[in-house]
Amino acid sequence: MAPVEIGQPVFGVDSPKPTSQSPSLYDHTLITTDFDALKFHAAASLQLQFGHAHETAALQSDLLITSPYNDPKHLLDLKTLDTPNQLLAKALTILKPIRDDYATAPYTESFNWQAVFNFLRDLAQTNGYRWETQHFYVVVFRSRLQADIDNQRLHDLDAYSHQEAVASGGLLKYWFGTKDGERRNLATCLWRSRNDARLGGTGPWHKKARGAARDMYEDITFTTLKLVIEDDVRSWRITDWTEEDE
Repeated sequence: MAPVEIGQPVFGVDSPKPTSQSPSLYDHTLITTDFDALKFHAAASLQLQFGHAHETAALQSDLLITSPYNDPKHLLDLKTLDTPNQLLAKALTILKPIRDDYATAPYTESFNWQAVFNFLRDLAQTNGYRWETQHFYVVVFRSRLQADIDNQRLHDLDAYSHQEAVASGGLLKYWFGTKDGERRNLATCLWRSRNDARLGGTGPWHKKARGAARDMYEDITFTTLKLVIEDDVRSWRITDWTEEDE
């Protein structure tokens, strides 16, 4: 039976409290592969284990589900990241849309951002880590699909491009929605840095995807943003990326 709040680390009054240890990970094979659960119900957060005694009996891993693709080649190896990036990647497992019109709504109003950063603050404190101000690179894709879209081709281009990005390194979160009644959709990537994003987009599948854009989309727009998380995660903001942010 699924928990009442999928994606929220909830502990009831009578539940054993988590230890002061930063959460480790259940093996990804113990988590659903259902796209809707991973996109809309933050099911990836169920991979986090909070130190209850019984949890150590389950398979553990360093590979984190960071997208709607729960498959080995799509997983983020936390060992490749420093502490703040590990913590943010874990916090982003609870990211989910909070309104149905996310395809057209303002980006900062479309997701449960405050919950993510509240969780990040808790994770940093639990880990004994003092968060210092830093910024991250965000890409937003808004699109309207062609009416006669080849859905299998679209899936392949997206999935293999994501594998390339994961293999390149530094992709902390990839999320995409489901097209609405007017074939509009939203996808977004959160990267450790702009350079990571640049390197992650140089593979052959990204080249194929760019070449197929005219056949796949009536229109598509790309926006680059900067996520700033202040000291001790006291505040955060998402603003336009500028050349001075390199």
